[in-house]
Amino acid sequence: MKKYSLFMLLISGMLSGCNTTPHYTTFDDYPVYDGTDLELTYSPQVSNFRVWAPTASEVKILLYDNGSEGGAYQTLDMNRSEKGTWIRKVDQNLKGKFYTFQARIHDKWQEETPGMWVKATGVNGKRAAIIDFADTNPVGWENDVRPPLKSFADISLYEVHMRDFSVSPNSGMKNKGKFLAFTEHGTKNTAGESTGIDHLKELGITHVHLLPVFDFASIDETKLYENKYNWGYDPVNYNVPEGSYSTNPLNPVTRIKEFKEMVQSLHQSGIRVIMDVVYNHTSKGKGSNMDLLAPGYFYRMNKDSTWSNGSGCGNETASERGMFRKFMIESVVYWATEYHVDGFRFDLMGLHDIVTMNAIRAALDKIDPTIFMYGEGWTAAATPLAEDKRAVKKNAKQLNGIAVFSDDMRDAIRGSWMHSSVPGFVSGIDSLAESVKFGVVGGTQHDSIDYSKLIYSKEPYVNNPTQTINYVSCHDDMCLVDKLRDSKPANATDDELVRFNELAQTIVYTSQGVPFLYAGEELYRNKRGIHNTYQSPDSINCINWDSKTTHKDVFNYYQGLIALRKAHSAFRISTQDMIQQHLKFLTEKTPNVVAFMLTDHVNDEVWKDILVIYNGNRKAVSVQIPEGEWTLVCHDGQINTTGISSVTNTYFTVPASSASILFVK
Repeated sequence: MKKYSLFMLLISGMLSGCNTTPHYTTFDDYPVYDGTDLELTYSPQVSNFRVWAPTASEVKILLYDNGSEGGAYQTLDMNRSEKGTWIRKVDQNLKGKFYTFQARIHDKWQEETPGMWVKATGVNGKRAAIIDFADTNPVGWENDVRPPLKSFADISLYEVHMRDFSVSPNSGMKNKGKFLAFTEHGTKNTAGESTGIDHLKELGITHVHLLPVFDFASIDETKLYENKYNWGYDPVNYNVPEGSYSTNPLNPVTRIKEFKEMVQSLHQSGIRVIMDVVYNHTSKGKGSNMDLLAPGYFYRMNKDSTWSNGSGCGNETASERGMFRKFMIESVVYWATEYHVDGFRFDLMGLHDIVTMNAIRAALDKIDPTIFMYGEGWTAAATPLAEDKRAVKKNAKQLNGIAVFSDDMRDAIRGSWMHSSVPGFVSGIDSLAESVKFGVVGGTQHDSIDYSKLIYSKEPYVNNPTQTINYVSCHDDMCLVDKLRDSKPANATDDELVRFNELAQTIVYTSQGVPFLYAGEELYRNKRGIHNTYQSPDSINCINWDSKTTHKDVFNYYQGLIALRKAHSAFRISTQDMIQQHLKFLTEKTPNVVAFMLTDHVNDEVWKDILVIYNGNRKAVSVQIPEGEWTLVCHDGQINTTGISSVTNTYFTVPASSASILFVK
């Protein structure tokens, strides 16, 4: 009878979730919870909490009246449940309250945490907030739809920081540095020219890429009067918007609603929204919100048990582990569904494993296959993750519908990123033409390219051009104007620098792949030569909207490039096969000249043949072109798609440091 009673007690304890702490030999042994109810499931009648803390001996919930101040008004023990989770049900309406979890691990109570799946927080993200998400939806949110997109090849990206966009005194925007700046129409600079979202529509881009707008650590949301600046690559709460970009960080609903209003406004203007996501590291490793619930599990360690630092930020996450892979997938899906986000740029994507990235792509395809994914195809430092498992550029052929940045094109066009004084193709440097051609074909295979002469890659790295992001500058490193100034040849004039600049972007927008523009470059933006402005003040980082007037010719040229690309599908080929059949390079004896043709109405192009010539020399060159009645549409810094002039001579002169584009019907 005693043996039977003891057996029943053991079974009863197992079924009821007894608090016997499990022991695991390795992180690979940790259970993976496959449910969809982690963190909080709220209704006015009941709140169900579930948190994953597999090695905890006890877990409790602390309930608060305030998002940042005062002690807990109630502490509740959680019960061990399946696959490493702990649960607690509260039969009352907790709307408006705040909470944290606290876990006892290895006989030590960890610090409080809002959890890693948290979706709403109080100020500075210290405590999770209990809200009704129906309260966060703007009027008409249920009718919000993504602007149409047929192909990734049709995308024109525009990368911008939230503060840079609107904070300048001459921006004309009231909600400076806020999500709501993107909802303001009719804003003007000093001279009365369009700024803000009206400017974006005028420019013609299709996607706004927002630098980090999730909750990050470096800005104190209670001291916004300090106007402290940071890019935001120091994540705290991945699934919560950054409070400093809202009009009231103290109210958990405000930041969510205003983020949605921003997305809604951009969508109504025909512009999609890209989020810059930073899953590769957290603002701190030990003691982060995820580490407090499963110490060490979410991070990679070196063989000597020190923290791996492939991010260059003190830690790196382990995407290959079951629960972090689950978190990344669910987090991206959450932004795409709850916030209607249209795409994701992955910071240091090379630190993530290929399997996880493809799983995210598959999850997004179920929602909408036109949601775009791209990332940095490199790491910042050494990582324990084997190279053949990394989502790096050289492995891009294994990534399904995920694009990578082309540093080959960037540095061939403008010069080395490591050495600011080293110029590139547009500044008159020979020997870079093959890398420029490689950029033209979007990193794909093409028989006319000598891959042994490329500056970085030695072989094609993508299956199709839509996996390549073409660019000459971004928030990282020097902006284009500063780079060209720092590397300018002896005696180069200011007018020449403008020519170098416009030629650089002409190459980007007439190449196959996805063009990427750093905000303000269309206004000839500079950042006073500073390489890394992640902590520089607004005076360095902000877009000076009066430059739209000062450099009107530059804006008009950029606008013309984008319009040319939009109007002519030959510049937007989506497959390698089509490029191989219809993109033909001309043999050029003059160094530093690249010329190619897009033939036979490729990709349903209205023009039969298009001829593109880049002259990287600081002098005019004569190029032999095929016979025909050509119409010149881009020449010497001017773009006119209806035609600048007719060309019938087989020898054609391209002015110094410029591009010419011609077509025949």
